[in-house]
Amino acid sequence: MRWPLSSTLSATLLSTIVAAMIAGPCGAADGYTMGDFEKVPKIDAHLHLHGTSQDAWLALAHKDNFRALTINVDYPDFPSLDQQHKVASALGHQHAQQVAWAATFSTDGFEKPGWTEATLQDLDGALADGAVGVKVWKNIGMSLRDSQGKLVMVDDARFTPLFDGLAQRGVMVLGHQGEPHNCWLPVEQMTVNNDREYFRNHPAYHMFLHPEMPGYEQQMAARDRLLAQHPTLRFTGVHLASLEYDVARIGRFLDDHPGARLDIAARIGQLQYQSQRDRDRVRAFFIKYQDRLMYGSDLAQSAEQSDADFVTDMDTVWRRDWRYFVTGDSFTVPELDQPVSGLSLPRAVVDKLYRINAEQAYPKAWH
Repeated sequence: MRWPLSSTLSATLLSTIVAAMIAGPCGAADGYTMGDFEKVPKIDAHLHLHGTSQDAWLALAHKDNFRALTINVDYPDFPSLDQQHKVASALGHQHAQQVAWAATFSTDGFEKPGWTEATLQDLDGALADGAVGVKVWKNIGMSLRDSQGKLVMVDDARFTPLFDGLAQRGVMVLGHQGEPHNCWLPVEQMTVNNDREYFRNHPAYHMFLHPEMPGYEQQMAARDRLLAQHPTLRFTGVHLASLEYDVARIGRFLDDHPGARLDIAARIGQLQYQSQRDRDRVRAFFIKYQDRLMYGSDLAQSAEQSDADFVTDMDTVWRRDWRYFVTGDSFTVPELDQPVSGLSLPRAVVDKLYRINAEQAYPKAWH
């Protein structure tokens, strides 16, 4: 049977159709295997390296063929911002081919005159020191309050000059707004084990229990308004832009914001939950948006964790995630009670997810 192809049909779409036709239930015809894990160059575009010695991690990354973007965050459980900057800068200078880093800023005193100028000056120093991006954390929208006690959202006009300055500099902004959709659900309705465990043990952060706080849709709308107000802002929505619960909605976000990228850090379990119910739907999402997605683990070494335990955990996560994306195996994951089948993505898609998209998002990194 023959049928006409529109002249506007792109090569990418055609290759997607062909890949879908020839991919069997257990693997893509042009896919990688577990045996390729250490052979293929990869980037973890979202983790947090805080230790003063990273010899163990660097050895693992070399063995597993990974480079990394370590991201500084204004998070109370992490080291001070000065210490995070010091460690990240040292890694970036001493291991420039393997580690890049993203800076961040404190919101302390954001209402005071001169705060924007001082913050941009500080970030200019970080960029001159090698930072390739700037993290904007969820404390804006979730906990930051002004002098009147009002919660401040990320699209607040008081932050407009800051985002104008970041847009003018062409720097990549890594935005973490809101929380997983599960945060606004009762524990018994949550979709993955790690969310159920975390919010059960941390009720102060479980927004379902705090109706006085902004709802999930309010958090997403504030982020979207920010992007609409700053159309030239280079933006990566980390953690799948907190839309992880529905690949169709993630796709609509990407369609509405054609310049935005996403990383999948710490949200793979929610993708696996969906692929348990419709593997082909999730697989098609990764193929359709193959130019917009970046792999990340979001792992960070806790204060009580040894170097050996940290690298063991990282190696386990890296290999388990690779198995999900490149094979059609059925296997168990900690986030879910029932096995999940891998997506067996084509090599070209895996290469973009694991390396090419990050290289394009951060062109000054890993040199």
